[in-house]
Amino acid sequence: MQIKDVANKLNISPRAIRFYEDKGLISPSKQENNLYRTFTEKEIWRLQTIISLRESGMSVADIQKALQEVDADDKEQLQYYLEIQRSVVFAQWLEFKQIIETTDTMIDLLKQNNSLPIDDIFTLAEGSKRLREIRKNWKDTWNFDQQALTHDERVLHNDNEYKGYEEVLDLTLQWVRPRVGEKGLDLGTGTGNLARRFLHKGIHMAGVDQSKEMMKQCQSKHPQMDMKLGNFLAIPYMDNQFDFVVTSFAFHHITNEQQVLALDEMRRVLKSHGRICIADLMFENESAKDLYMKECTANGRTDLLTTLQDQHYAICSSLLTWFDENGYITKHMKLNDLLYIVYAVPIQP
Repeated sequence: MQIKDVANKLNISPRAIRFYEDKGLISPSKQENNLYRTFTEKEIWRLQTIISLRESGMSVADIQKALQEVDADDKEQLQYYLEIQRSVVFAQWLEFKQIIETTDTMIDLLKQNNSLPIDDIFTLAEGSKRLREIRKNWKDTWNFDQQALTHDERVLHNDNEYKGYEEVLDLTLQWVRPRVGEKGLDLGTGTGNLARRFLHKGIHMAGVDQSKEMMKQCQSKHPQMDMKLGNFLAIPYMDNQFDFVVTSFAFHHITNEQQVLALDEMRRVLKSHGRICIADLMFENESAKDLYMKECTANGRTDLLTTLQDQHYAICSSLLTWFDENGYITKHMKLNDLLYIVYAVPIQP
């Protein structure tokens, strides 16, 4: 096929095809006598792949990387590139959604008051900007890719961070009481140890994690799970998808400010009756946090103090207040010095 025929077949311009050629993404053969490009079926398939990846928002540089994996027949790495791209695009979609909601609020204010006071505009704009910054400030600092292979062994033999691990996972299942036909989401699923309990009850489970190696381990253990790369601040699912959201030993990996945004994200992907269950390391209140840190200092537990500085343990009382203010009834339990489980159900499903 000649370039004009390919352009018509794929509904793109010859100029775009030449651009991809200049960037080294395709290399059609050229006739010796006139240097006309000749496209084989393989080159056409490659162009279709490029067009599809561009449509998803992927940059030319990232497409080059992805095509290298295609050439190497590395399905796993190619899937990872696509997962990254999906995660980025989803975060962008949430930003646009937020901007639209802010604009709608301004329109409503204008309709109600026949004017839009500058203070209201500034407050809305600042709130929107703050949420964008919170989401963009998320960073993966825990290197879970390096821990994935040993994660299951580590959580079973760690009486510090993972003390009460099996007990609280079992309790999460008991409190949520999933029903046949429901669909659940496990945030920060890791290798799927919490999700497994629901799967064994015949419940359809999806999982989100920011670590590709954790996802790989989870997928090998539970191939029936729907896994997506992502994080608490931009859950890569559309609105109103799940009957319940669960998370264990992961909520403290985001800051206290980000935790509020994460709760909003959980609520977004839940159906109207959707429940939330969080099992994690927390403090009962600010006073309990101060007391704990003083005791660690007095006992010379610098290891625990360092951990507290690196993590962001939620304040249980603040968490319960958020649920109360957003129309949930809750119950919670303290399992040991720092391990809590919090369960929230909407008052009016």
